[in-house]
Amino acid sequence: MEYLQVLRTNEVLYTAVKMLVALGISMGTVPMLVWMERRSAARFQRRKGPNRVGPFGLLQSIADSIKLFFKEDFFPRNTDKAIFLLAPILTFMPGVVSFGLISVSATKSGELLGLTNINMGLLVMLAISSLAAYGIAFAGWSSNNQYSLLGGVRSSAQIISNEVIMGLSVVTLLLMTSSLNLGDIVKQQHTWWNIVRWPPTFFLFLIAAFAETNRAPFDNPEAEQELVGGYHTEYTGMRYAWFMLGEYAGLWTMCSIITTLFLGGWTFPFMDRLPLGEWSYAALGFVVFVTKVVALVFFFMWVRWTLPRMRWDQLMRLGWKTLIPVSLANLVIVALLMEYAGLFRG
Repeated sequence: MEYLQVLRTNEVLYTAVKMLVALGISMGTVPMLVWMERRSAARFQRRKGPNRVGPFGLLQSIADSIKLFFKEDFFPRNTDKAIFLLAPILTFMPGVVSFGLISVSATKSGELLGLTNINMGLLVMLAISSLAAYGIAFAGWSSNNQYSLLGGVRSSAQIISNEVIMGLSVVTLLLMTSSLNLGDIVKQQHTWWNIVRWPPTFFLFLIAAFAETNRAPFDNPEAEQELVGGYHTEYTGMRYAWFMLGEYAGLWTMCSIITTLFLGGWTFPFMDRLPLGEWSYAALGFVVFVTKVVALVFFFMWVRWTLPRMRWDQLMRLGWKTLIPVSLANLVIVALLMEYAGLFRG
């Protein structure tokens, strides 16, 4: 504890340590999510999955990374090399950077444990996370491949339609909480989580999150049966791996966002009444936060191996003709309930 107090007196060093911890959590969870996806898929399909490399196959992701690192790397002819190189990085980094805006726990006195906490944190985080769509679009456009281009265009249309739904859900949540500060939103859920206070906003945000992360049944930008491989058809080796890592980093971050906004973050009802010290309270909060996020990740994987992919026209019809009008109606209903019934206040 004395070392921690000394570290906190040095602002630059303290910030650097927090950045390394946040980056380590993001980078360390990605291989575990890949392993978790493969093991879950095997269970759903009555297979064994990876179980040879390391105990329970835990080192399989590392073995695959080594294999991809030594695979042949080449550029297709007539490509825009600068954008071709930038696309994988632009796909991976938003998920890692936006996770730094999320607080994973707090001390009993209320000090948030995270890289940073800003008043517009929710808005900034959603803006950063949406940049991953540009990486996919750039990859399709720069590959000089019609299948890749079609995958990039699909992703752009899908993200645009679902960003509207997600934005309307965030506006509704803003009305309910009167704050864009992620820490304040969590603290307001110390008794009742937002999923309990008004479930429709949660379900609309959840559906948009599936499309935002290109997860089934909304994984049309890849659609192997239709597009050979989608936007990453021309990528090999580690550049291809960056796309896959970006997908799982975005999944982890999106589940962290949902946990923060609707599932109480690192808290559970009446947690403040437990007889815990400052840092034992923070440790419990971190465990609670990670447990919720992992449960959500498993739910995303469960849906992927349960529901079939929607056709492109079905996806667009669902977004523009159903979910966007429902999101608008949800926003109006919440506003009317606040104005005339006095709900969601305090």
